[in-house]
Amino acid sequence: MQPTLVAVAHGSRDPRALHTALALLERVRELRPRLDVRLGHVELNEPLLGSVLGELRGAAVLVPLLLGRGYHVKRDLPAAAARAAHLRTRVAAPLGPHPLLVEALYERLVEAGWSAGTAVVLAAAGSRDPDSAADTRRTAGLLAERLGGVPVVPAYASAAAPNAPEAVRALAARGHHRIAVASYFAAPGRFSAQTAAAAPALAAAPLGDHPALARLLLHRYDEARARPARPVRPELVSA
Repeated sequence: MQPTLVAVAHGSRDPRALHTALALLERVRELRPRLDVRLGHVELNEPLLGSVLGELRGAAVLVPLLLGRGYHVKRDLPAAAARAAHLRTRVAAPLGPHPLLVEALYERLVEAGWSAGTAVVLAAAGSRDPDSAADTRRTAGLLAERLGGVPVVPAYASAAAPNAPEAVRALAARGHHRIAVASYFAAPGRFSAQTAAAAPALAAAPLGDHPALARLLLHRYDEARARPARPVRPELVSA
């Protein structure tokens, strides 16, 4: 029997975030109908991840609906897996960086009216973890290639610099008068709205239930299943 795919979202007070995650998982089920697919949240929304894992038996793969490495991926998810001692669990890599994410970002920009030559601010949530910033910079580089070499500057809604208005001003100072904001968020929410407001011309929608994300979730699931299982770190069980 295949392990259950547990997609792990951060959680949001914006009701659109939950609706978006559920729509994305419907796409995953369409791609792999026999796979048991569940949704759990780190915080703010039901069902919480611990409750979801408590209901399962056998094996599960936790796939973060998160776009880079950071505290939740490095600590919260392994801790939740460790506490679910009745399960055989694996934690998949975060969604980004990956070419499928870049394709989704590109298509969201085109849907919003992006045209060749328009510079881009890649607006992300932000984290104090340097690995998270490195992942966002890597995605910005891949997106710049996909857009034909236009500048793509990372910006952050919290915890890191520059913020979106600062990134827009920096591009304008370099002579770029057409600037778009790409929303590097899995779902709508306060941060995506905050960064979109900085766009001088156009702002793309969050990644949402883009078909490329559904394929990427399954890719991360399969990737995790193929890796050897890691032993549980005792300090995580009580975390």
